[in-house]
Amino acid sequence: MKNIEKGTFEVAVKRSGLGYRHIQYLLMFAACTIAYGMRTVLNVAIIAILSNDKKERNYPVYPNWASKKNIMLSSFFWGYICLQIGAGQLAKNYGPKLFLFAAIFITSLFTLLTPYMGALIGYGGIILCRIIQGLSQGFLVPSIHNLLSHWAPATERATWGSGVYAGQALGNVLAMPITGLISDSKYGWPAAFYLYGALGICWSILWIIFGSDSPAKHKSISSDEKQYIESSIVTEKDSPDVPTPWKSIFTSLPMISLIVAHCGQNWGFWTLLTEIPSFMEKILKQNITSNSLLSALPYFVMWVMTFVFSPLADMIVDKKIVKLITSRKIFNTIGLGCPAITLLTLIWIDTKWGTIAVLVIAMGFNAAQYSGFNINHIDLSPVHAGTMMAITNSAATVCSILAPLAVDLFIYISGYEETDVALWNIVFCTTSTFYLLATIFYICFASGDVQKWNFNGSTPPTPPQDDDIKIKVLRKISTLSTA
Repeated sequence: MKNIEKGTFEVAVKRSGLGYRHIQYLLMFAACTIAYGMRTVLNVAIIAILSNDKKERNYPVYPNWASKKNIMLSSFFWGYICLQIGAGQLAKNYGPKLFLFAAIFITSLFTLLTPYMGALIGYGGIILCRIIQGLSQGFLVPSIHNLLSHWAPATERATWGSGVYAGQALGNVLAMPITGLISDSKYGWPAAFYLYGALGICWSILWIIFGSDSPAKHKSISSDEKQYIESSIVTEKDSPDVPTPWKSIFTSLPMISLIVAHCGQNWGFWTLLTEIPSFMEKILKQNITSNSLLSALPYFVMWVMTFVFSPLADMIVDKKIVKLITSRKIFNTIGLGCPAITLLTLIWIDTKWGTIAVLVIAMGFNAAQYSGFNINHIDLSPVHAGTMMAITNSAATVCSILAPLAVDLFIYISGYEETDVALWNIVFCTTSTFYLLATIFYICFASGDVQKWNFNGSTPPTPPQDDDIKIKVLRKISTLSTA
């Protein structure tokens, strides 16, 4: 009986080993990696698409599209902003599995079609494909956040939530050099779109087979792992008729702090992601192959640092060194505040490797935001986390649209060209300002407590505590022994 008791208690309460939840984490991580790869392909391929050199090639180039570059780069977000809030509601009410499948599958299909549509319609065909990709990927983050609210226990939330979203950085890391190498090869830039479209189709098949909305709907998960997960999570399954408290959400200061933080993050992230390849080409004079490798380096460091910051964030909360919200604020400040300061130093640095070092440091620190505001939605409201992420991501997508277009505005107002260092000083200072304002606002108004509107005024069910689980286990063992 002693062995049974010890074994059952460890499985039900501690459950530190691998399980089906880790398969879900891995699939979600792969979804982020491939989805962000499909977003990023054009950022590097655009240099080859607009090339005006005279070398012979068996694929098309369109140098006359040069004036439309930033419009093409931002067009993804025109679609991306449209469906996210609705996507969050659909994922909450009907389960996120099929919506995540559709997000990746449709994005993959139009990634495959991008070269054909460009040849058929012109730059408008590229824009059309990007808009449809954006519409479909509007379901990506709300669906993943909804899945994490079901699959990630509180003690694993920063580690695995950050690990899943680290796929965003890895997607950029891989897509930049791969696209650069393919674009500079005999196969040309269209082959990069075909590669990523095929990867997305393969992922979609795997997700349909192995993905699941929640532990409760998973056919193969053990009862021990299911109990371990659900013992620390209170989700909509515990209160299925909870309507979305829209007024409370939009008037909540902690929620507003998430919106501001997300906007600051997206302005900085997408400014650097869309413009670093052009900066490398125009200022640092790098060709497309070395350009793509150097452009990817900051995002590689960001991906690596995710696995430093996120376990540390969970550890200091788990060991009660700091409160949950203190951890969120510390890592959010590192993630947004440090890049704000670091990017300002680019004004005084005029060497290639010094500039690259600053960009690497900025993006390395930026990884900490995954353990800051990015996972804070689930802390505030496990029931409505997907919808909340959809709201903040929709607001932040406005910044993703404006960030590359702002470069065109700066060119128009100042008269500078992309070959002028002064233009890039304006770009980097603006990015730093957005990061800094978002950092300060989040410090002032963020919270780590479950909000009273989580259950819209109804009495929330209390998750079973460790002692409750132990009593139930011992009763079960006693019953078995008596029998």
